[in-house]
Amino acid sequence: MAITQAIANAFKKQLLEGDANFKSSGGDVFKLALYTSSATLNSTTTAYSATNEVSNTGTYAAGGDPLTGQSTNIGTGSGKGVAFVDFADLSFTGVTLTARGALIYNTSSAVTNAAVAVLDFGGDKTATSGTFTVQFPAATTSAAILRISG
Repeated sequence: MAITQAIANAFKKQLLEGDANFKSSGGDVFKLALYTSSATLNSTTTAYSATNEVSNTGTYAAGGDPLTGQSTNIGTGSGKGVAFVDFADLSFTGVTLTARGALIYNTSSAVTNAAVAVLDFGGDKTATSGTFTVQFPAATTSAAILRISG
């Protein structure tokens, strides 16, 4: 089993068909689910699945939680022409879990639970009776979690 960080091919299709709306107000709802090292997630992952998802604990429940604070931007200067999106960090409290990676997916009715991106944590990350936080990188043209360049 392996988790490989990637933009999902399903998401590329969503973009071309106009099925992904990242507007901060009135856009689609994107969720993040956590997975164990037994999961197989990569660019060919098409949709959210509960297979090898971490168990319910504390505020974490199957399917994960909605991402909030999404904002989009276009870079200038050396990042000119790079479009990117950012989300607020996501925390689960009162949890005891070990996660190896995550899946961001779109819950809109047009593409029910379609995969957007696979996140590889680079190793197992653990929280014991505490808070597990997924911290997104800086909202820049070279670091944002989702970037499109030409």
